Amino acid sequence: MKALVYHGPGRRSWDDVPDPHVINPSDAVVRIDTTTICGTDLHILKGDVAAVTEGRILGHEGVGTIVEVGPAVRNHAVGDRVIISCISSCGVCSYCRSGNPSHCLADEGTSGIGWILGHLIDGTQAELVRIPFADTSLYAVPAGVRDEAAVLLSDILPTGFEMGVQYGQVKPGDTVAVVGAGPVGLAVMATAGLYGAAQVVAIDLDENRIAKARTMGATHGVCSKDADWKEQVLALTDGYGVDVAIEAVGIPATFRMCTDLVRPGGHVANVGVHGRAVELPLQDLWIKNITISMGLVNTDTLGMLLKLVAQNKLPVDAFVTHRFGLDDVMGAYDTFGDAATSKALKVVISR
Repeated sequence: MKALVYHGPGRRSWDDVPDPHVINPSDAVVRIDTTTICGTDLHILKGDVAAVTEGRILGHEGVGTIVEVGPAVRNHAVGDRVIISCISSCGVCSYCRSGNPSHCLADEGTSGIGWILGHLIDGTQAELVRIPFADTSLYAVPAGVRDEAAVLLSDILPTGFEMGVQYGQVKPGDTVAVVGAGPVGLAVMATAGLYGAAQVVAIDLDENRIAKARTMGATHGVCSKDADWKEQVLALTDGYGVDVAIEAVGIPATFRMCTDLVRPGGHVANVGVHGRAVELPLQDLWIKNITISMGLVNTDTLGMLLKLVAQNKLPVDAFVTHRFGLDDVMGAYDTFGDAATSKALKVVISR
């Protein structure tokens, strides 16, 4: 089969590789019909994720059709159309049972990480992919839900909602600032209303992304190129600061922006993937009673969000800006990696 293979920082290629097969009784093999590229994949290509070794097939998002199942698989069968969760969950270890499948202890001997696809084992940017723990890591796609919508549920919608809205403890009436209007930041904005946010402020360098954010849940937009960007945001809160500041980029400067914007007693939720250390000014923050949260998505809200997508309750159509064939995944990476020029949000790659 063909697959997108990582060959070290800055190097990737569309290669012929062996087909995957069932190894463990709970495995399934899925033919990829639709996949996409995540910002995390770009971090991998920059060398920010040291655990990804040369020769790894990238990708942790996908929708496909099951072509093989192991003898222990009970909930899915050959021919089923499924969403692949970016988190592989055994469902029975102590972390899975306590609501933290992102730290599944059973995953391929990794001792505590649920994100293994395209990270510690071969991923979804390929014609076929092996999925461990198929019963608890695949979700049936309801009739009427298109692949383009379903693939957003593999990662970005649950990530934005769980790590931004839920971990950020958004409450009815809150003012929420989202720093970074890329795909995950937009996923935060699209779901913040589910918990009653009164104001959602999109902050970004790119005016095009701010305009897009206004169509996807943001009530206000602020360009961080403006010298008075901070004052613009504070003015929306009578100078007190926002209730929840959500970092959705993954660089030190944007994390610091969040700590500058949050009010005393507020919450900073880190969603972005950071590839280097971030200074935390505890000498200033401790006296403000700030709560800071961060983490890897669990995707335990995927089923709920899927119901909302099936009923057209979330603006999923607005996420997809570019479409490619599976054999043009290299071009898809070029486009997604140059989003400032291409204005790409989510690129959909289909068979």
